[in-house]
Amino acid sequence: MRTVAVVGTSLAGLRSAQELRGRGFDGRLVMIGAEPPYDRPPLSKDFLLGRVSVDDIALAGQDDLDALAAEWHLGARAEKLGREGVTLGDGTTIAADGYVIATGAVARNLGAARNLDGVHTLRTLDDAVALKRDLAAAPSSVVVIGAGFIGAEVASACRLLGHEVTVIEAMPVPLAPVLGARMGAVCGELHTENDVRLITGVPVAGFTGTGRVTGVRLGDGREIRADLVVAGVGTRPATEWLTGSGLAVDDGVLVDSGCVTANPRVVAVGDVARYRCPLRGRRVRAEHWTAAGEQPGVAVANLLAGSTVTRFARHGYFWSDQYGRRLQFAGVATEDVRITEGDVAAKRFVATYHRDDVLTGVFAIDSPRPFTRLRRAL
Repeated sequence: MRTVAVVGTSLAGLRSAQELRGRGFDGRLVMIGAEPPYDRPPLSKDFLLGRVSVDDIALAGQDDLDALAAEWHLGARAEKLGREGVTLGDGTTIAADGYVIATGAVARNLGAARNLDGVHTLRTLDDAVALKRDLAAAPSSVVVIGAGFIGAEVASACRLLGHEVTVIEAMPVPLAPVLGARMGAVCGELHTENDVRLITGVPVAGFTGTGRVTGVRLGDGREIRADLVVAGVGTRPATEWLTGSGLAVDDGVLVDSGCVTANPRVVAVGDVARYRCPLRGRRVRAEHWTAAGEQPGVAVANLLAGSTVTRFARHGYFWSDQYGRRLQFAGVATEDVRITEGDVAAKRFVATYHRDDVLTGVFAIDSPRPFTRLRRAL
């Protein structure tokens, strides 16, 4: 293998490049991406709060990037993958012997608000800069649509900045698909205990305003005043450019448990990859920072070997900072939830999940040491 093209230059793409060099690949390494490598988690937290700058969130210094001896095509978007190679938006085609797909995901938007100022999504640095600029204008009422982790973190940051905040969640309980209803309800209490209005079980029906948003209409007829809206309603994998590539795509690039597609010359990692998880017995997209950092080691080993010789079999792990507290979760949630340490009412505790008395997951708030111990036991 003489040339490898990595499409996507965020965490998963950068780690793939580092793994290639670390495993002895000394051929041509081509990096293709719309943005330079930077860390996304701070965008919804410390960046909005002004605690970190653009320079602070860079994933690697210039010396580290230079050490990769890569050919960089930044500001370039992949438009097509075919037999000739990767075709970029400017018409350039880059041929390679192996390909790493690390194009990530894009934020889902609210089509009804597409033409209104003051309605934001948060996925990229540009998104965060625009949101931060709008928040600096001191809106009196901020509405966050979606009480998932991004929505919750944005709500937390906005409240810490002194804004009046309302969170709207269509599901009856926040985060129930991830943490289960009981722990999801606890996360909902974090909002209300910090003077954030939480509305659940009601979908958004539309928006008011001409030119700029002035309110959010709910499915039950209520209207919530809003000078600024942030939509945290999930993501979709960035796979449009793979149409006609011959790769199987279904809510992500379909890969085996080693992150390898049906073509052994093509692997996929990070948010764009829907891999066969041996721990869950089905395909999943692991949309978390930890997986984006760990999958490249497996994928690159298999790419260089020309077949699946190692598999990604890690329990999912993620963290979230909300209202000055650290939330951590690993594994798989079940209905059998047990409080093993701490006090739920005080929001400092550890909960474990079980199936047939076997530990399957752990969730904690402000309890890093016992969480780490139990995570190792998974």
